[in-house]
Amino acid sequence: MSVRVEGEVILLVGRCQAEDAEALLVALQESAARIVDLAEVQRMHLAVAQVLLAVRPTVQGSPTNAFLARYFVNLLQ
Repeated sequence: MSVRVEGEVILLVGRCQAEDAEALLVALQESAARIVDLAEVQRMHLAVAQVLLAVRPTVQGSPTNAFLARYFVNLLQ
């Protein structure tokens, strides 16, 4: 599982697979104040990206993947 919740921060870690999208959505629905930390993301399945684009939570950190850091994070801002 690549989704961990620590208080009001949702950490996405390593390779986020399609099955992580549901866990991410549930964590975001439990508290609208939660921040998503992308600092440890290596890869992200499109399902996870779609949840982030649909909910548009506050994000922090820059993914280790250059493509995600350069293009995807800009879509969330």
